[in-house]
Parts: sequence; C-alpha cells; structure tokens
Amino acid sequence: MIDIIIVNWNSGKLLSDCIDSIESDNIENIGKIIVVDNHSRDQSEVLCNQSTKVVVVKNPKNYGFAKSCNIGAMYCDSEFILFLNPDTVLFPNSLSETLKFMRRNANQNIGITGIQLLDSHGTIARHSSDFPTPFSFFIRSTGIHKIFLSLDHVSSDWDHDQTKEVSHVIGAYFFVRRKLYDQLEGFDERFFIYLEDLDFSVRAKALGFSTYFISSIQSMHIGGGVSRKIKAKRLFYSLRSRIIYSYKHFDFLSSTAIMMSVIFIEPISRIVFSIKNYSFASIKNLFKAYTLLLKWLYIWIPDQISKNLGR
Repeated sequence: MIDIIIVNWNSGKLLSDCIDSIESDNIENIGKIIVVDNHSRDQSEVLCNQSTKVVVVKNPKNYGFAKSCNIGAMYCDSEFILFLNPDTVLFPNSLSETLKFMRRNANQNIGITGIQLLDSHGTIARHSSDFPTPFSFFIRSTGIHKIFLSLDHVSSDWDHDQTKEVSHVIGAYFFVRRKLYDQLEGFDERFFIYLEDLDFSVRAKALGFSTYFISSIQSMHIGGGVSRKIKAKRLFYSLRSRIIYSYKHFDFLSSTAIMMSVIFIEPISRIVFSIKNYSFASIKNLFKAYTLLLKWLYIWIPDQISKNLGR
C-alpha cells in the first residue's frame, strides 16, 4: 500500500486536480492521501467530492515543506510513502507501476524512486542530480553552470530517457520506503524548503539505499506552482538552504567559502544575467531576497558560533 503526502500552500485548483488524478489510478493501492495545509488563505484546502481516503491536516501557520512532510508522515502506516507536489498530475498507472518496480525482489535496496516528469507542454523535465560538491555549489554562485552544463550537479545535460540509478530525484514525486523514512527520522526541518529532499537522499545513500529514476513511468509536473508568485522569497529560501546544506555536509572552510560566494559573488552574476536578459524585475526580487538572507545570517551566524564553542 501507498500513503501519499501533499503539502499545500495556496495551490488553488491545482490541489484538487492532483487528488483527482490520484484517485483515477488504482485507488485500491492507496492507504491515505494526506493533505498538510500550511495555513492557506485561498480555501484550496477545502476539498469537495473527494474520497474518504483523504485526510486534511491544517497547520496553524506555514511550517515549510520539510516539517509539514514529517507531520503528514505521522498519519501514515503503509509500506511506501509518496511525497507529491500539488502542482503534479498523475497519469494512469503512475502509482501502480512505481509500486510494482519497488516490490520486485531485485529492487529491495532501492529506497527512493522518481519518475519521468513532463511539463505542461509535454517536454521532459531534466531534474535528477548528482550530489553537490563545494565546487559545484561555487560554480552555481558564479552562474557558469548556465553556460557549461556539465559542471553543474543537476543533470540538465542528460535527456532522462533511460531507467538508471541516480544520486537524487526531485521531491515533486518522491517515492520512499517507509522503513527508510523511519530510519532517517524523516526530513531535516532546518530546511524550510529546497534541498531537504537532497539531504534525505544523501543520508539514504549512507545507509546503503540507492535511488532510481524510472523513464518508463510518467506524470505531469507544472513546476513552480504558487511559488512563482513569491520569487524573492523563493530565492531567499534557496540560498539559505544551500548554506545550511553546505555546513551540514562539507568541511568548515569549504562551507564558509560557499557562503561567501553566495553573499558576494552570486548577486553580481545574477544581476549580469538579468541585464543580459532584460529581466529588470528579477533585479528587484534579488535585492528583496538578499535583504531577507542578510537578516537571517545576522541571527544564524552567531547562533552557529555559539553552538560550535559549546561542543
């Protein structure tokens, strides 16, 4: 059986469309569909004509993705958990074929599975990635990864046209063995959003579980969802998560170098690319994002120093 967790925040009709697509695919394989709502204001969490399998959990405020996934998992009791974005529409057999793949005797060491995701135009999204390194994070700050795709840890130069083991698959369709989730004690809630799934994959690999991308199974992922409306905050959370991830998985000097590149190099590269693309609105969002980032760092850095001194 599969329990499905959907974290919702002002997703509008996308959420209902997502649940409708779930219920059209072998509903007998589904234990619960758990919608964890992060204090939406658009009434998207008020679902009509849905099956009794749907459970809506309302958070008193926006707890972010990682914590909300962990809250949803408390309601799960099935063999597998699918973490699914509300801006995803499943195709017939998306779930049942993934379940068959994970239940094969030869695949018992596969802990995480992702599938081929198509955008609204039917184009295959290139979303799997290697585990980042200090160098690949630094390259991201310079913007060079947009020119030399092979230097990036995101596999944007691979067509995603074959089934194979990968380091990581995107969290939009993140199919996980429940026993693995329990062993890892869920997602690290220090990540409000972004890279919590990557961190999960790194820790799963350390336990001996692999991650597979299945090209023969598909669903649609619109991408961005409601976060497209809050571009400044989206960038802030992305930058913040990169710093948190670095200090968790890399040595102190490398992590500090990455933080410095995020603070001093990345704004310049982003402004250059924005001017080149005549995207002046993105410059405004950039300044908003960095205002939020610097405010967070003002609190976070002394806290980190205090924790390290206290060891």
